[in-house]
Amino acid sequence: MTALAVPRTRLRPVEPAHPAGVVAGLNYLAPTAERPVSYAFEPPPGVPWENCAYALRPMPIADGRLAAPRPGIDREGFELWDAPSAVSDFADEHQIRNIYYPEAMELALQVTGAQRAYVFDHLVRRRERDRAALSFGRRDLADGRPAVNGRIHNDYTEASGRARLGRVLEDPAAAARVTRFAIVNIWRSIRGPVQDTPLAVCDARSVNAADLVESEVRYPRRTGEIYHLLHSPRHRWWYFARMDRHEALVFKQYDSQLGGVARFVPHTAFDLPDIPADAPLRESIELRCLVVFP
Repeated sequence: MTALAVPRTRLRPVEPAHPAGVVAGLNYLAPTAERPVSYAFEPPPGVPWENCAYALRPMPIADGRLAAPRPGIDREGFELWDAPSAVSDFADEHQIRNIYYPEAMELALQVTGAQRAYVFDHLVRRRERDRAALSFGRRDLADGRPAVNGRIHNDYTEASGRARLGRVLEDPAAAARVTRFAIVNIWRSIRGPVQDTPLAVCDARSVNAADLVESEVRYPRRTGEIYHLLHSPRHRWWYFARMDRHEALVFKQYDSQLGGVARFVPHTAFDLPDIPADAPLRESIELRCLVVFP
């Protein structure tokens, strides 16, 4: 794949907006004996949107712009890059698929060191106009776009991560030849500096396997499996203050390598304390990309 002309570089630590970070509420899964189930569409009559509860826990969230050493994709599980996009309008599906997808694949390869990349979906999200309490991220019925997801989750589990390889490559023989692959999420603001609902990511090294709970997400034509997260005081959370349109946060959602690298990075939107009344509503695009290593 030919490299694009748009420059991309790792961002160096700079003076953040909140030097000591912030303390904010994060929605953890409350302990439950049931397998958690959530609906991404209106459920059948009499069936609740979700069968589980969440507990808002105040957690320190450090500003990654001041981190030294800088977080790494295989250590903490995430990296912030200065990665301007040539897309002029992220409401234009044609530009997203024909400009942004190739840009994202090049970025994913550069960050991970993988050999091949495949973008397989994206979502454009926006904060609800009334800044309602953060929820699972169901659709904003006014314009049809998915709203901001305020539940801590990881997009893939051990099982659903493995299953994704076959759905992306399709050819069973090609999938069988893969020795290592990963799924990364690339997150970007599309409206300027994020002031009201940034994204927080959890250092993969601070998450134990027992903290991750397999959960179903039911869609109209399929059922997905994700991890929700049980609370632990060990969790180390990070965000990047006032992320702007030229920046991209790349973070792991699955890695087939069983040891020595970050594999899962739980994440969530959260409300900053003392949001200005006139702060613009956050709008963002997240894109998932499967990468295959040599």
